[in-house]
Amino acid sequence: MSRHMNPREAKRMMQRMGLNMEPIENVEEVIVKTSGKEIIIKEPEVTILNVKGQKMFQVVGGQITEKASERKALTVAEEDVRLVADQTGKSLEEARKALEESGGDLAKAILLLQS
Repeated sequence: MSRHMNPREAKRMMQRMGLNMEPIENVEEVIVKTSGKEIIIKEPEVTILNVKGQKMFQVVGGQITEKASERKALTVAEEDVRLVADQTGKSLEEARKALEESGGDLAKAILLLQS
């Protein structure tokens, strides 16, 4: 015969194990961003699980939508553009383009222009 545990007993047992659960009220949405997409969860139930000082977030339910991430334009410093142009003998425009392609990495941009 299985015995059902009442919520108060369950809470006491979790506290003895160092586990604390706390709901977050009135959550409108949760957004999970990856390099390629965004996952948007509308009106979910969110609970913080605190296990020995470490917080974990549990997200349950809600309407889920996905969309492709919008890539933000990389801002390249003018001094970096001049440095790459000086090191490679290329124009400022070519240096800027190489820096944008390399994600702002000076060494990669220089190697890209030298190849």
